[in-house]
Amino acid sequence: MSKPILSAHFESRTPSDVRLAQMKYEERKVKPQAVINVGIGNVSLPTNPAMQKRMFALGAPESPFAKGVVRYTTTAGTVECQDAFKNILKCEGFDTSKLFVQITDGGSSAMELLLIGVCGPAGTSERPLMVIDPAYTNYISFAERVGRKIVTVTRNLNESGKFSLPELNKIEEAIKTNNPGALLVIPYDNPTGQYYDYETMKELAKLCVKYNLWMISDEAYRELFYEEGGELVSIWGVTDAEVPGIEGRRISIETASKVWNACGLRIGALITDSAEYNNRSVAEYTANLCANAIGQYVFGALAHESKEQIAEWCKSIRSYYKEQIFNVYNGLKEQEPGLIVSSPDASIYTVIDVRNVVKPGFDAIDFVLYCAGEGSVNLDGVETTLLVAPMKGFYNVKAGEKNPGSTQFRISFVETPENMAKIPELFVKLLRQFESQR
Repeated sequence: MSKPILSAHFESRTPSDVRLAQMKYEERKVKPQAVINVGIGNVSLPTNPAMQKRMFALGAPESPFAKGVVRYTTTAGTVECQDAFKNILKCEGFDTSKLFVQITDGGSSAMELLLIGVCGPAGTSERPLMVIDPAYTNYISFAERVGRKIVTVTRNLNESGKFSLPELNKIEEAIKTNNPGALLVIPYDNPTGQYYDYETMKELAKLCVKYNLWMISDEAYRELFYEEGGELVSIWGVTDAEVPGIEGRRISIETASKVWNACGLRIGALITDSAEYNNRSVAEYTANLCANAIGQYVFGALAHESKEQIAEWCKSIRSYYKEQIFNVYNGLKEQEPGLIVSSPDASIYTVIDVRNVVKPGFDAIDFVLYCAGEGSVNLDGVETTLLVAPMKGFYNVKAGEKNPGSTQFRISFVETPENMAKIPELFVKLLRQFESQR
């Protein structure tokens, strides 16, 4: 008897690179004594105290869920949850008086909605999303899901560990060639950890105005920057005063996941200064009905935090990650000086490139699957393996082109400090073990 036919899209689907190691490890029949999973940015720190207070008291008299009723909210989200996102920006020094906020089920839903809203479908009216490679892999996946196209300009990881942005004239040439609908930037970059300063943001904003593009800023890691003398950068700090015409074309993607340590809450937002975009976006999202009602209530606690409380929380999170990232960075260089490790400037990620220490024919996915499926090494008497993300899926390369991610990996700083301290030795030992069997 014949079987029902899957769509061509489903038949072509493979797991995201950030989930690949975890899925392979779950299939492993004989598991080692310990596993350290830094393949996905699943933050393991406690969430903000104000959010915890609401989370642990959903039945309190003042809670909207006190009687056990969980109803839909409006599609745009509760006013309090919208105000929480605005309050964070206001406390950080940005004018929110003309901003519109739509609450979504995590930053992921915001990405998908964004692609539908600013990019044309395949055909004569096609207007792709332009990203700077390597880029967060979900943008590529969501573009395929909704029938939109991604075009890229590519950064290179040099021997010193710095990702170099393409020259502005090359970005401009790519805009002329591809006619994108929007330019996406991630100022505290996932996956590279690169930090965009205001001068860079302004120059990119000028191109958006010149070629009539939306400027999209993914600000999931906005408060996480580690350079001495660095400042908090946001699309909301780029105004008509510096770049005439930028206002009315700005959109940011926000999330409760990273700085606020609430990945599983699944609360995100699209913020814009375009009333028309916001109205159309909410109209589109009515099919989703609304974002998680309980999540909105928990995150809404931040609408009532003071500027001092917001600043202190962000400072503590930034300090925590800075220590972990620099420790791993230095440890990797000590364990294997030939490794190229990305400069620890921002976000919660480090990229490791092994191109100088492996034999020809190395493939990052093969190594990831080896570690997840069979590899382990002895660390202090405990058989341990490591789950990391291969970088191949973060590059939008054309068929036949060499993928820089073939020798690169992304590490997420989501394990305990004790486990993060083990990564340099663990990664290098597993790499040498893998190479000796190849």
